[in-house]
Amino acid sequence: MSRTAAGLALLAALVLLAAAGPALSPWAWDEIDFASFGAGPSRRHWLGTTQNGRDVFAVTVHALRRSLLIGIGVAVLATLPAAVVGTVAGYAGGRADRALMWCADLLFVLPPFLLVAVLAPGAGALGLVAVLAALHWPPSARTVRAMARSLREREYVLAARLGGVGAPRTVVRHVLPSLASLLAVDAGLNVGAAVIAESGLAHLGFGARPPGVSLGTLIADGGTAVLAFPWRFGFPAALLVLIAVAANLLADGVRAAR
Repeated sequence: MSRTAAGLALLAALVLLAAAGPALSPWAWDEIDFASFGAGPSRRHWLGTTQNGRDVFAVTVHALRRSLLIGIGVAVLATLPAAVVGTVAGYAGGRADRALMWCADLLFVLPPFLLVAVLAPGAGALGLVAVLAALHWPPSARTVRAMARSLREREYVLAARLGGVGAPRTVVRHVLPSLASLLAVDAGLNVGAAVIAESGLAHLGFGARPPGVSLGTLIADGGTAVLAFPWRFGFPAALLVLIAVAANLLADGVRAAR
């Protein structure tokens, strides 16, 4: 099995678990079992319960859904501006290049946690996606810009320009298709990076607000007592690793096929 197929199969399995998982559990993710607080795995609760009496399997599957949405949302919102800004800057050059790259460099100057502290608290999942996307697109835009500058000098692009084809049509028909594999790799890497970043921010108090959960908040909560209650940490951490593995397999497969 190729790396691309393996990554797609793993990602599909995770999406299927997020979609169908709640139907497999007899417990709702926010339901409290007042007879089992911090209990270990059993027939009643397959993966044990949290310190608040919620079923670990049900709450983790619910968190997986949120984390996947964050990862995919960041991948889309980071890849699209990176593609547009990088392609226009690289192909046009001159003042447009300098102005667009100045905007990208501005986000490098601003400390990432300043953006998180200003925008993320109280903004919910959409605010977190916006912040993470804002932090992820500038490096990708610089990579796309370098590729676009190289493609601008290719024979088929020069032929289109000399033939009187306008710049927008040349970019759409000749430059962007050549960048498709690069953008696919970048989007795949951004999925895993965004989910991992969200998990890290959960340790600092950002992310899902109670009673909402994500893989990051579950890992943060379970990590405080991982030796005493490993079931609270193990399942969310394993799913986080699988998301990162799936994203990297997809990216490596697309890169190898270029």
